Amino acid sequence: MFFKENIKLLRKRRNLTQDEVASALELKRSTLSGYENGVGHPNLQTLSLFSEYYGIAIDTLVKVDLKLLSESQLQQLEQGFDSFIKGSQLRVLATTVDQENEENIELVEEKAKAGYGTGFADPEYIRILPTFKMPFLSKQKKYRSFQISGDSMLPIPDKSYVTGEYVADWNDIKNHLAYIILTREDGIVFKVVENRIRLNRKLVLHSLNPLYEPY
Repeated sequence: MFFKENIKLLRKRRNLTQDEVASALELKRSTLSGYENGVGHPNLQTLSLFSEYYGIAIDTLVKVDLKLLSESQLQQLEQGFDSFIKGSQLRVLATTVDQENEENIELVEEKAKAGYGTGFADPEYIRILPTFKMPFLSKQKKYRSFQISGDSMLPIPDKSYVTGEYVADWNDIKNHLAYIILTREDGIVFKVVENRIRLNRKLVLHSLNPLYEPY
């Protein structure tokens, strides 16, 4: 459970004092301090107060270690995008930053793809990946590059590099656009996607090469 760490992190990100937050929530400062130190344990009504105040779902406040989220993920959360509220589990994506604390674009080459299925949330795995910058891309979003393999997406050639923006909510995947997908059986694939999440909780993946059937 990460409630005490999360409410302290969120308060400090807003540059608020304990007195200010306690006043807004109509709590005693000592009570808030107890929650942040793990001495006190809030009831459901109090959890709801924190959830409404920060605009973040109770499940997220309690179950997700927010300090593991990237800056762009935290900003999305603070702007009202919370996948627990939307009904999908939040996936923690490890990331790296440069000396200016700006997020890098990590490059997952062919030789590193095998470990990505378990390593995408592991800071140690992500830390050793090559990184680069594309200054024209938004600093408010997370990007990562992958080396694709095979001929299923011809005319895009084998061994090409594809850079994609991280999509936190599967419901936001748009039909007939190409995405980099991490699958259980095939690992990382680059496909044109048909989104059937709302219909039957599935994504149908299409290749540009007509020799390959959708799956």
